[in-house]
Amino acid sequence: MKTTTTPIIPVTTTFAKVEGKHELHKEAICLFAATGFFWDTDTYFRDEVALAPASTNEIDAAGFLLNSTPNFKWHYSPRAISFEDALQEFTTLFERITAEQVGNRKVILPLSGGLDSRSQAAALYHLQKDVFSYSYQFKGGYAETAISKSLAEVCNFEFKKYEIPKGYLWETIDELAKINNCYSEFTHPRQMAIFDEFDSMGEVFSLGHWGDVLFDRGAPEGTQEVDLPELVVKKVVKKGGMELANALWASWKLEGVFEDYLNRRISDLLQKIEIDNVSAKMRAFKSLYWAPRWTSTNLAIFAQKHPISLPYYDNRMCAFICTIPEEYLADRKLQIAYIKKRSEGLAKVTWQDHKPYNLYDYHKSKTSKNLPFRIVDKLKRETKAVLGSPFIERNWELQFVGKENNAQLKRQLFDGNLSEHISEEIIEQFYTKFLKEDPVYYSHPVSMLLTLALRMKLFEDA
Repeated sequence: MKTTTTPIIPVTTTFAKVEGKHELHKEAICLFAATGFFWDTDTYFRDEVALAPASTNEIDAAGFLLNSTPNFKWHYSPRAISFEDALQEFTTLFERITAEQVGNRKVILPLSGGLDSRSQAAALYHLQKDVFSYSYQFKGGYAETAISKSLAEVCNFEFKKYEIPKGYLWETIDELAKINNCYSEFTHPRQMAIFDEFDSMGEVFSLGHWGDVLFDRGAPEGTQEVDLPELVVKKVVKKGGMELANALWASWKLEGVFEDYLNRRISDLLQKIEIDNVSAKMRAFKSLYWAPRWTSTNLAIFAQKHPISLPYYDNRMCAFICTIPEEYLADRKLQIAYIKKRSEGLAKVTWQDHKPYNLYDYHKSKTSKNLPFRIVDKLKRETKAVLGSPFIERNWELQFVGKENNAQLKRQLFDGNLSEHISEEIIEQFYTKFLKEDPVYYSHPVSMLLTLALRMKLFEDA
């Protein structure tokens, strides 16, 4: 027998066997189809589970889970602490974790126009680490690399920009399926487009995942406890996801109605979180069920090349968050104050979510002062579309749109063994709706069917 302990937010998922038939867990797959990730300890099979976050697990020699006991519970225990003291504590903790995780190795830092990677840049710059930074943008999309380059210049980091080309997915999809084991849909991990570039960048990745959840409101101001199930549905169910899940549920003749099953699962999971503060409870829900099964899944892509460090995943950071008053976490206050504290230059670079404003004047983005910028920005996009170069805003547009992409998508959906598990009528229905009705709405269902097709291929190859 062995004992396996999982972190509060696991970087990788550990699986174990349980008693039951080795058959597809179709209810779990319907949830996956609706939301893009598996829930709680669900997997593709009924006789296999993912080990729960923050748990101590006893597993026998045959790989069967004998017992699982929680070793940490999310809580909300705000201390009577000033904002300045909270900022100092965060500064010390964040930089200590960062220093420990990267050591003396050359750091690879993906930069974006947001706050999480910017906060890492501030820490790494302060710690005087050797950093190679990079960013990417869609071909024909928003020039995201411009902000990232400005951040790198402030810190004197080495920097390289990449443009994600149309249709890159098809050359890497089989490798990606093996890396993430098809526990995430395929249209999100842009890093696969520069996968081979990672070899020469440095020695350790520094990734800012989950900072935006820990250091912001867990729920909108005014949300009540009774509102949480509906809020979860709104947050996690993707466009077209409910329609696909309902179709699979009916086709497989599962008991009851999918929406009832979804709502019951949400209510059960929320009830397990013993936190009265609604915002903190929602943050805990996301950290327990969303981070490990959605955000963490494609971290495996980075880990294929180099060790990964994640300061916001650290157990100490999670424990720290539980003791900080919500008013300090709301609206990214602590992160913004930290960046300003460490680098006025980084704080003065445009914040992408509030462009053209920065961390000193972003409040103006919610006023009429930002209206002229939004109008000009929209006119630029519309002009590109009229001239025959549509503005690329979403990754699936690079993967599924166009003659060559369509040929690849069709081959993956119809030439494999997906129809042995999902009726060809359903596959054809959503593929046709994507092509002829509403590609934005039906891009998620098509991406999920593609993911399931690759997973079924893995079954077959095994």
